Amino acid sequence: MSQATTVQLIDDPRGLSDCPGFQTSATACDIRENGDASQLDLALLSTRKPCYAAGVFTQNDVCAAPVHACRSVLASPTAKVGGIVVNSGNANAATGEQGLRDAQEMSALAQAETGIDAPFLVCSTGRIGRKLPMGKIRSGIANAAQSLAEKTENSLQAADAILTSDTRRKCATARFQYKTKTITVAGMAKGAGMIEPNMATMLAFLATDLVADNTALKNTLTRACNQTFNRISIDGDMSTNDTVLILANGQSDLEPHESPELLQAFREAVYLVCDALAEKIVGDGEKVTKLIELVVEGCRSESDAEKVARAVGNSLLVKSSWYGSDPNWGRLACAAGYACVGLDESRFDIHYDDVPALLGGVPQDANIGLWKQVVAKKRFRITLNVNQGNSTFRLLTSDLSEAYVNFNKSE
Repeated sequence: MSQATTVQLIDDPRGLSDCPGFQTSATACDIRENGDASQLDLALLSTRKPCYAAGVFTQNDVCAAPVHACRSVLASPTAKVGGIVVNSGNANAATGEQGLRDAQEMSALAQAETGIDAPFLVCSTGRIGRKLPMGKIRSGIANAAQSLAEKTENSLQAADAILTSDTRRKCATARFQYKTKTITVAGMAKGAGMIEPNMATMLAFLATDLVADNTALKNTLTRACNQTFNRISIDGDMSTNDTVLILANGQSDLEPHESPELLQAFREAVYLVCDALAEKIVGDGEKVTKLIELVVEGCRSESDAEKVARAVGNSLLVKSSWYGSDPNWGRLACAAGYACVGLDESRFDIHYDDVPALLGGVPQDANIGLWKQVVAKKRFRITLNVNQGNSTFRLLTSDLSEAYVNFNKSE
């Protein structure tokens, strides 16, 4: 039996059009109602025929109407969908029963305009507490349905249409070979602020040409999200709209459970796409200048390692020092200590990249020049080793600039 080859991310991802059989389109509706008729703000994704799907959503008690709508559609393990319709510029969150009716109407409109006999999943992102301008959205969905195509241009425009405070589009694609066939997992995402697990103010959409039912998709997506999107943080705020969706159109005629090798390759491909998108989200955080890979090792449990990572990664003092290129490891030690996992100072190590700052609780001051070189970089790694066990946790986080405050002090 042929085995799956190595899964690889492609160098120049072009969004969902990288996956055979998926159509996309985008249009400008002035959903922000600022008079800009040129800004793309509505995207449509279709698979030509109903397909299986799965999703992972925000854990915020205040969740947006489209989140409720998606959960309702995906409640059945055998449900199929016609695609996804998504708007930016308005979150449709905290909008009551009218918001839910609007989300349901968006789904019905996309189904009617495309002629696909299955409900569409709905996502929204933008400002909370405002009702959707449904007149504009109705026209937008009709226009988008007319321009659906498997073209790269459409795919890139769709990736642009979902952005809010992002400064650039975010796409990732992984491929592998199995039985002479090429299998693809492609994805696009948005997110720059309100980034804190579980998930963030983020949307991500993945597409694959495998034949995978909802259960297989859900298990694979949940596993990947737990290792990626649920391990990023920019500002400590959990959004109302966080959604990650995956659709499988079955065009390859291969099922992931056909062999252990194929299933493992599929899981790795989904993980790699999610991980790449997660890093792009943190790297494009609102007024972020640095991306930090924070690795906590040597804890008694993964829960303890996560507590330490989040205490350090969300510390405003720590994040401010990173912005100032100041290797102030004392702030790291302080934050790790108030995670309250029983840390023993005499066994605690800290490294900037591979340069030791603290070994067994003893400062390595001779390396201060090297620490400064590391923290001055746009991307670097900090490793904290508690040396009390074998559990680890990896968190992608960022610095905090005064520009972030200026950017968010009003809308």
